[in-house]
Amino acid sequence: MVTANLVPVSPSVEPDISRPDPEKLLSGDPVHTTWNLEERDGLYCGIWQSTPGSWRIAYDEWEYCRILEGVSVISEDGGAATTVSAGDSFILRPGFKGIWEVIETTRKDYVIRL
Repeated sequence: MVTANLVPVSPSVEPDISRPDPEKLLSGDPVHTTWNLEERDGLYCGIWQSTPGSWRIAYDEWEYCRILEGVSVISEDGGAATTVSAGDSFILRPGFKGIWEVIETTRKDYVIRL
């Protein structure tokens, strides 16, 4: 049974294509593809993908992620590096600063709350 409030992941959603801001880029030429499925009232969710490279990240929001495919390394400033791959879930909290490095093209689903 499908309810009217269910939002399916649909190939008809047009992706947004972007790259990290040049001042944040550390290596490579990562291309980000984002399929935004919901954007309202400070809530954002969808699918995000990036090709290999690394860039600085800084979070002002909460983000829940689940890695669908690929391998990335997330390093917190002054902290340990964590390798994430298919099946891993994690939360990035407001105030998190560090580096996101995509080793193998990575795809995740995400929920962001401002």
